[in-house]
Amino acid sequence: MEPNDSSPDLPACSWTHDGLTCPEHGNHFCTPRANHAQGFIEEVLVHTKGTYARKPFILTPWQRDDIIRPLFGAVRWSDEYQDYVRQYSTAWIELARKNGKSEIQAAIMLYLLVADGEEEAELYGCARDRDQASLVFNVAKRMVQLSPVLSRRLQVKDANKRIVDPKTASFYQVIAADAAGALGYNPHGVAADEILAWRKRDLWDAMETGMGSGARRQPLMIAATTAGNDPASFAANMHNEMQRIFDMPGRSSHTFVYLRNTPEDEDPWDEATWKIANPALGDFLSIEKFRQAASDAKNAPEKENAFRQFRLNQWVRQSTRWMPMHLYGENPGTVWAHPDQAREELAGREAYGGLDLSAKFDLTAWCVLLPPEEKGGPVDVLWRFWLPEDALPKLDEENDGAFTRWAEQGWLTITEGNIIDYERVYEDIGEDGDHFAFRAAHSDEWSMWPVINKVADLTGLDPEEGEIVAYKNTYDRMTPGLNEVMALVKTRRFAHHGNPVASFCFDSVEVRRAPYNPDLIRPDKPERDKSGKRIDGVPVAAMAASAWALNDDDEDSGSAYEGRGLTVA
Repeated sequence: MEPNDSSPDLPACSWTHDGLTCPEHGNHFCTPRANHAQGFIEEVLVHTKGTYARKPFILTPWQRDDIIRPLFGAVRWSDEYQDYVRQYSTAWIELARKNGKSEIQAAIMLYLLVADGEEEAELYGCARDRDQASLVFNVAKRMVQLSPVLSRRLQVKDANKRIVDPKTASFYQVIAADAAGALGYNPHGVAADEILAWRKRDLWDAMETGMGSGARRQPLMIAATTAGNDPASFAANMHNEMQRIFDMPGRSSHTFVYLRNTPEDEDPWDEATWKIANPALGDFLSIEKFRQAASDAKNAPEKENAFRQFRLNQWVRQSTRWMPMHLYGENPGTVWAHPDQAREELAGREAYGGLDLSAKFDLTAWCVLLPPEEKGGPVDVLWRFWLPEDALPKLDEENDGAFTRWAEQGWLTITEGNIIDYERVYEDIGEDGDHFAFRAAHSDEWSMWPVINKVADLTGLDPEEGEIVAYKNTYDRMTPGLNEVMALVKTRRFAHHGNPVASFCFDSVEVRRAPYNPDLIRPDKPERDKSGKRIDGVPVAAMAASAWALNDDDEDSGSAYEGRGLTVA
C-alpha cells in the first residue's frame, strides 16, 4: 500500500491524545501522535546547556515541523499487527555541527523509553566508539536529572551508561562499536551518532537486523551525522543512498530523510548560504561565532575544508588535500567500461611511463601517459594496479568493499599470496609495451634495478641512454611532475578515463611541503588513516609526467612546456 492510500475499507485510526482522536483511514498523518511526541518533548524535557539550561525544550519551528511531527505523525496500516504503526523505521538527519543533533536524538530516545507504549523496550546508543556514543547518552542523562517527572521514574546508572525504566522493564544503554556483540540484541530504538566516523557498516547491519526480527511493532533507528570527507566510506555510501531517497521518497517509504547540505556551487563566504546547513543559526547557534569561523577559514586556506565540512555540511574529499576533486572530475575524457578497451583504442601512441613497486600489503602501480595528438589537446592517462590477495580483506574492511568491486570490474589485479607477483606485473607491462611506443619512463628507486631493467626491456627503453631512470621520491624530484599533473587538471587536459582506483588515490593524497622551501612538495598519505588509504596512483602519474616533460624535444619550441601547449594554472 502506498503512503498516501486512504482506503475507507480499512478501519479508522483510533489513536487519541488530549481528547483528540484521529479519524483518518489508511496511510495518513496522525495529528494526535504528532502532538503526543511534541508535547512530551516540550512539557517533560528541559535544555541542559548554556543560557537555555533548565528551560523547557520548546522545539524550534524546523525541529518541530520538519523532524518531530512528520517522523512520529506519519503512519501506515500493518496487516501483520492489524493496527496503525509508524511509517518510518529509519531516520537520517544530516546537519552541520552545533545544530542540536545530540539534543534531538536524546529527546527521541527518552520518548521511546517512557512514552511509546513499548514493554521491555531495548534502546541503544551507538557510535564508532563508546566515548562518542556516550555524548548523546550524557545529554539524555542530564535531561532526566533536570526533569521532575523523569527523575522520579527513571534510574540512571552512570557507571554502566544505562538508564532504566522499572515500570516497563525498559532501558537505554550505550554499547561499544562491536557488531559481533550486538547480534543478539532486539532493539526498539537506536541512536546512531556521527556516522561520518564509522569505519564500516557491521554495527549498523547488526542493529537493523535486530529491529527487523518482528518482535517490535514500530522500532526506530535514528542516525545523525555531519558530512564526512571520505567518498569510499560507509558514511558516504549511506549519504548517497539517503540523497536518492530524499529525491525519490518512494524508493524507501520507511526511511525518513532530513538533509541540509550546502550545494558545492554556493559561495561559502556569503552569509545567506549559511542557513542552508545551519537552521539553528541566529537562534541557539551564534551568528557572531560563525562569522569568526568563516573569517578564520577564508584567511587560512588550510582551514577551508574543515569549514566546508563541519560548518557548511559539505562532503569534502579530505581535511587537508592536494587535488581539487571537483576539477579532477571534469577531466574524464572518454569513460570506458573496462581498461582494456582504452588500450585497444589508443594503441600505437607515443607513451611515457611511471612505476612504483609495492612493499608487502600495498599497491603496485604503473602509469602510462600519452601526449596529445595535437598541440593543446588532452593528455590520456592510463594506470595498472596490482595487489596481493592477502592485503584485500583489510583494504575492503576500511573502504566498504571498494577494492573487491574494482577487481571485479578489471581496474585492479589481485595476485596470489602476500607479496606481489612480479611475473604478472611483467606480463601486463609487456602488453603495454606492445600497444604503445615508449620514449621514457621514471621509477621509484625502491623498485630495484633488476626489476627496472626488466621493465626497460619490455617497453623497449635503454637505461644506458637515460630513457628509464630511477630516483628517491624527494621534494626536488617529485615537485615538477606533481606541478605538471596539477596544471593539466586545471586546464581540463588530464584525461583519466574514469579509473576509480586512480580517483581513490587522488582523493586520498596529501602533499608534504619541504621545510626549507614551501614550493617544493611530495605526495603523502593522510596521517590520520594510513591503514585504509592508498595514494600510489599519484606518484606514478607524476613520474610519467616528469618523464614526458624532460624528454619531449619539440623542435618548434625552445621550451618543452610551450611545445605541448601547456597552460600553467
